Amino acid sequence: MSDNLVEVSDYLREPLILLNTAFKTSKELFTAINATALENGFVTDQFLPKIIKREATFPTGLQLEHRGIAIPHTDADTIKQEFVAVVVNDEPIVFSRMDDPEQTVGAKLVFVLGLNQPHAQLDMLQALMSIIQDDTLVNSLEHADNTDQIHELLSK
Repeated sequence: MSDNLVEVSDYLREPLILLNTAFKTSKELFTAINATALENGFVTDQFLPKIIKREATFPTGLQLEHRGIAIPHTDADTIKQEFVAVVVNDEPIVFSRMDDPEQTVGAKLVFVLGLNQPHAQLDMLQALMSIIQDDTLVNSLEHADNTDQIHELLSK
């Protein structure tokens, strides 16, 4: 991951690493991320409606070889302090697929991007693509016991 200009670990915010969650829908997940991000001053009050709308219009689910993941994000104008939220849900959450919105994918691992620099989103997506292509790493992320493990895994 060191070949990337952007390091995911630089954008991790402790309150936005959620492990062993039990969200049933993407909307529940977005609502929880929004509540914590709003409380910590990371987002504006427009973050929640905009991320829900964007996910409906431009889905972010990705089907990998062994599992699904999702990388939802929204408009830069809703982000006050940049972050990457990491959510590891106990059961897969249904997301529509990025490459075929008619199809769905079940994602236990979700990266919610909160970026406010135009170039940063593409760089971050490239950094995340190198992470999610490593099945062993994704498996380790899905089985992490604490936030320190998430930091460590995403800092390699």
